[in-house]
Amino acid sequence: MDFFSALDDAHRAFIAKQPVFFVATAAAGARVNLSPKGMDCFRVLGPNRVAYLDLGGSGNETQAHLTADGRITIMFCAFESPALILRLYGTGSFVVAGDSGYDDFAAHFPRLAGARQVFDIAIDSIQTSCGWGVPHMTVDRPRNTLVKYHAQQPPEARLAKIATRTASIDGLPVRVQTVLPAFDAPA
Repeated sequence: MDFFSALDDAHRAFIAKQPVFFVATAAAGARVNLSPKGMDCFRVLGPNRVAYLDLGGSGNETQAHLTADGRITIMFCAFESPALILRLYGTGSFVVAGDSGYDDFAAHFPRLAGARQVFDIAIDSIQTSCGWGVPHMTVDRPRNTLVKYHAQQPPEARLAKIATRTASIDGLPVRVQTVLPAFDAPA
């Protein structure tokens, strides 16, 4: 196990190759949240800064936990050789679609129906470990169901549904978006 104070070129190359990453957050009195993320939604913005585009899904625990606590861990693991696990420890914030600055962040990512916020993470430390217990696996194909689901809903119906989700599963407050990104709004 090794610790680093900043992302280097080898870390960046490893991150770019991974088809999935995992996000973990927690807040006092709430469940620990661990979410898998896929698609082309993760960006390295600097040696100590990363961001990812978040689409609406089953809940908004990450935002609730970051509001309450701020801590976040991102994990990448190799499913091919050579084995490696890379963890990014830091603090995060979010910019919801419609907020000032959202469009600047969103410009780093593909335009995906259902985009609701970007998580901005300041990295405190980076850890690598062997990953020898992670199985070899291959990606069969991307799963586009989430984007298709959002794209088939009328934008007004999607915003109405989002407006009802103002709390996490543990009752922590969540700030919902009130507008869709410009590329995701009706013409």
